Order: sequence, then C-alpha cells, then structure tokens
Amino acid sequence: MSMESSVIKRYGNAAIKHEQNLCCPVEYETKYLKIIPEEIIEKDYGCGDPLGKIKEGDTVLDLGSGGGKVPYIVSQIVGKTGKVIGVDMNDDMLSLAKKYQREIINALGYDNVIFHKGKIQNLKLDLDKLDKYIKENPAASLTDFNSINDYILYLEESLPMIEDNSIDVVISNCVLNLVSTKEKEQLFNEIYRVLKNDGKAVISDIVSNTDIPQEMRNDENLWSGCYSGAMEEKEFINAFENAGFYGINIDKREETWTTIKDIDFRSMTVIAYKGKEGPCTDKGQSVIYKGPFKHIEDDDDHIYQRGERTYVCEKTFNILKKEPYSQLFDFIDEDEHQISNDDECCTPTCNC
Repeated sequence: MSMESSVIKRYGNAAIKHEQNLCCPVEYETKYLKIIPEEIIEKDYGCGDPLGKIKEGDTVLDLGSGGGKVPYIVSQIVGKTGKVIGVDMNDDMLSLAKKYQREIINALGYDNVIFHKGKIQNLKLDLDKLDKYIKENPAASLTDFNSINDYILYLEESLPMIEDNSIDVVISNCVLNLVSTKEKEQLFNEIYRVLKNDGKAVISDIVSNTDIPQEMRNDENLWSGCYSGAMEEKEFINAFENAGFYGINIDKREETWTTIKDIDFRSMTVIAYKGKEGPCTDKGQSVIYKGPFKHIEDDDDHIYQRGERTYVCEKTFNILKKEPYSQLFDFIDEDEHQISNDDECCTPTCNC
C-alpha cells in the first residue's frame, strides 16, 4: 500500500468511527461550536489553531478540511461577506462535512462554505470533475488512458479548482505532513500560487526536532499517524522561504507531543506573507529601526541598525509598514536625501 493509500484508508475509517490517538485535537472558542453537530466535532483531527489571522470578509482556503469542523468555524468568523473553501481528497471525510451542511446553513442564515475533492499539493485539479469523467469514459486502452491525461491537463489549465491569486488566507491543521516528501515543494508552491498579494498562510503542523530516518518514513502507520511525514523544524520554515514568502514567523511552538526513537514531535504554527514581488524603485523613503536588538537583518539582506536611518526602496518601505514588521519601525516618507541614479536604493544592497 502506498503512503497516500494508507492515509486515505486511515482517515476514511476515522470519519466513520472516532480514532482516539490520531493527532492531537485542540479546543476552539465554544461560541463557534454551538451550531456544529457533535459527530463532526468528535471526528476532527488536528494539532493546532491556525485561525487567529482571519477577519470578516476574507476568502479562506482550508487544506485538508476533513469533516468540516474548521470550515464551519471559519464561516462564522468571515461572516456572510466572506467565503470558505475546504479541500480534501478523502470521500468519507467529505461526506461527513456535507452531511450537515444544509442544517448549518439554516442555523447561520447564509451559505458561504464549499467543499472540493482534491489533493492539497495540486490545487488546480478538481478530482470530482475527474472522477465523473473517468466513470463516463473508462480506460480500456492506451488511447483511453491518454485521453484521461489530456482531460487532466485541460482541467488544470482551463478549469482550475483554485485559481491563482484568489485567496486571502490559506490555513491548514496537521495535514501538510501527510503529503509525500517528493511533493512537499510543490505543495508550498501551490499555497503561494493561490494566495492574493498581501495574502497570508497560517499553517499548523507536526514538526520534528531532527531529521527522520528512512525506516520511519517507510512505516505506513507512523506516516498516517502524522509522525514520519513531519518536516524538521528549520526545514519547515525554509520551505515557506523557498516558495517566496516573506515575514515568516513562528506564531506558536507547543510542547513535545510525543517522542519516538529519541525524535521529538510537536505542533508548530507558522505565519507567512505573500507580496514581495515587483520592481525596486527609489523614492527617497527611509525607516528607523526602534529595537530592542542592536541590529537586525531581513530576508533580503537589508541590515537595520537600531536608531539609525536606513534608506529603502518603495517596495520594501511598503512591506515594512505591514504585519509583522510595522511595530518595529518609524517611517519617513519624504525625500530628505538626494540619491543619484548611480546609487543603490537600499542599504547595503537591494536584492528584493
């Protein structure tokens, strides 16, 4: 059995009968749970709370939405002007999520949640549409098989399940670790692709304190249990940076959940922002880093000395005025310094 098949089987069973030791579910504000049926609450499997950055009116994508508990909580936070999209590849979990959807809509008074069948590492491919096509066009020959591949490309290119730059906040709760190691880079790239500029990813997942040996990676039970597919903590952070995110910070780092073969596993919630693209234009803007450290260096090699004025390009200036940086700086918008066309616009270099 492949790791993906073992995950589908285990979580399919967990959607039918509660599994006590699958991940480490957390408590959410009780006011949001009143309209959610007990069956959904009981069969929620997660490890953190990625909901702190969501606001009214947001379009939110939940990766690995399971039985629907988190989407139905988020639907109340974003309100009737917002939208919630849940993506999961498990038919049993999706059935559970949809089982009470009409009941929850009636309780809320509005309908702002939609569930898609898909893999979170490929948010372009709508598996419901693909399933329907295969049932209507079963593969009995190589020609049929090639036709299915052509239809997959058509869906991804012409009818993407989640469009580019369409999401305000991407959240996930203990699901990224279930994606195969070779597909994790694609997974982070997909999160980045679907986010709007100024959008953010808030991801709770299980991480390890050291690299996991291959013999553990090959253990289907450990993988589907959210252990052996976990990324090492620094590797997890680097994956966001490699995908193009900025402002990456650890929001929560929990105590060790469990230890297996001297490897510690814990839940960690990371917040990362999109929107660093664009030209570096000098408009004479500058910032003053207020402390508390003597100096700091950002991801683009800008060094800010405490109490000293640092000239930055317009793009960097605007980024620093937003979360998570804004409280660290004073901002000087007027051009008080004449810079020739030969000067660099940032200090020491502008690699942004």
